[in-house]
Amino acid sequence: MTPLATMNAATLLAPGDAGLALAKTALPTGAPVSSLPPPSAVLRTTVLPRVEGEGAEVRLVTEEKSRYEPIKTLGAGGMGEVVLVHDQDIARKVAVKRLLPEASDPVMLARFVDEIRTVGRLEHPNIVPIHDVGVDELGRYFFVMKYVEGETLETIIQRLADGDPAYHRKYTFERRVEIFIAVLSALAYAHANGVVHRDVKPANVMVGRYGEVVLMDWGIAKPITAERDLARGTDATLGESDRGRMFMTHVGALVGTPAYMSPEQARGEVDKVDTRSDLYSASVLFHEFVTLRHYLADKQTLGDILSGVMDHEIDPRTYVHSCHRSQEGHPPELVYFAVGGLAKDPERRYPSAARMIELLQKILEGRMDVSCSRTMTKRFLREAARTVDTHPRLMLGALVGTFLTVILAFVQLVWMIVT
Repeated sequence: MTPLATMNAATLLAPGDAGLALAKTALPTGAPVSSLPPPSAVLRTTVLPRVEGEGAEVRLVTEEKSRYEPIKTLGAGGMGEVVLVHDQDIARKVAVKRLLPEASDPVMLARFVDEIRTVGRLEHPNIVPIHDVGVDELGRYFFVMKYVEGETLETIIQRLADGDPAYHRKYTFERRVEIFIAVLSALAYAHANGVVHRDVKPANVMVGRYGEVVLMDWGIAKPITAERDLARGTDATLGESDRGRMFMTHVGALVGTPAYMSPEQARGEVDKVDTRSDLYSASVLFHEFVTLRHYLADKQTLGDILSGVMDHEIDPRTYVHSCHRSQEGHPPELVYFAVGGLAKDPERRYPSAARMIELLQKILEGRMDVSCSRTMTKRFLREAARTVDTHPRLMLGALVGTFLTVILAFVQLVWMIVT
């Protein structure tokens, strides 16, 4: 019997790097990765009894039925699929992510295990929580997570770009900033816990029906200090996108989604990817959310996209003085803020998600940095309005004095013309 044939789920589910190390040492040198023996098939059944009757006639009926009843497939990729199911114990809808039968080699399974453990330890309101983990009756590993009923930011941006009036009323620029702050809050928490997402993009942000914002799909996330990187290996694309390969998640030589990658990701410098890489991707997302145009929208091929990511410098004035056909304009301070996170050199980007949140909150309060004549005007008017609140008599006197000065100047001008 070969060493690999003796491996089981407990081996790969070992904490830290031990599982992967065992998986690697179990393989003969130069041999192709083989499939693991299938795990024991287990039908997850309900454990809570059904309650019948009322009052003294109440009865508890024990029955065994499949706990997770499939409703529909929410998405699928090269490694797994996400299915909406009904939890018949708790009587609620949840999402189940499970490996496909063909994704059973040790590296894919180890990557799946990493995703479970990464998300499982990131308990934050803007990160989808994991409820359960197991193996289904067909021997497929799965985990159960909260189902967020809503739509992705990618869909919202498309509806805004299409000029949908209901979406423009709902997603004002103030609301867009609030949504982005929620994304940054998730990143700030993950970064503080030593994890980089590596695939921040509109398709991975879900806005729920009650306004909740969740950063999804941590499948290629990685602890910053980890030596292993399971996303590096055979080149492949994960998930689906109607917008083409440039907007699909890649693993292998490239790790991430090309259209939202940082320059260091585009160069394949995976070892240099840190929290500032996530902030670059987040800035691309926010720039598109504000302007409704991807900054590399004119690039048609994967090579052009990657070259643009590495070399294309954005002039914020291009976007300040022109806007998408579906909206009358956009706040210049938001454009300047987004471009500030798109520096090719990581040292020139925002230092942290927390700092970005701080700057956005200042913008919401009207205390934006002066970057052009429009932002100067808005800042002046905001400061003037604040003075009215704090020193109303002084402001009234100043306005009266200004008004009288203008009148006197006008009278003097007329007198000079007449005489």
